[in-house]
Amino acid sequence: MTLFLVSPISSSEALAAYRGGADIVDVKNPEEGALGASFPWIITEVRQALPEDLPLSASIGDAPDLPGTVTLAALGALNAGANIIKVGLKGPSEKDRAINLMQNVVRAIKKVSDSAEIVACGYGDYQRAGAIKPLLIPEIAHESGADTAMLDTAIKDGKPLTHFLSINKLSEFIEKTHSLNLQAALAGSLGQKEISELKFLKPDVIGVRSAVCTNGDRKQGKITEAAVREVKKVLED
Repeated sequence: MTLFLVSPISSSEALAAYRGGADIVDVKNPEEGALGASFPWIITEVRQALPEDLPLSASIGDAPDLPGTVTLAALGALNAGANIIKVGLKGPSEKDRAINLMQNVVRAIKKVSDSAEIVACGYGDYQRAGAIKPLLIPEIAHESGADTAMLDTAIKDGKPLTHFLSINKLSEFIEKTHSLNLQAALAGSLGQKEISELKFLKPDVIGVRSAVCTNGDRKQGKITEAAVREVKKVLED
């Protein structure tokens, strides 16, 4: 079964996501990028507003190749209440550098929590973003000890993940990820059309924000319970 991840910016949006049927709530800050980091107190407010057993993810940024900085951000998100930590691999330009960054995050988190999960996230539009190739992300996640390999888009201009990577390439990404005993997650300006296609690839997680916001606006719009429910129905049908 593919889990439905919804990315709110506040506790009120988080409640709308939960009531609409989100399986994972993922706190982020669109003002700071595709995987923009929120503030610790917002993560804590969201955690307190939701059932304890609902997984809470937190993006910690489109990370630079600065392992010390990123590990501190990861620990901050964990301490604030997140139990899934998402790292956008924006800064590292080589596979070995990305593995080093993720290894340090994994080390920092696993020393504190055995149950927390770590997500290594690449970008389907890697060429225009200057990021690492997306089909390297499963290997990076595996070799660093992360739990999930994810793809998103770095530049949010309405072009979905499928604009940059074909269904065949995304299928290859998922198969490669699963062969390494990792979870595979997809996001990146996905609408109902894209979700209706991607669900047949059987990723473990599909994530959205703009698709469940008023006017499809990830920055100015607000998540509504009705929109979450509608998109989840597309995923489940």
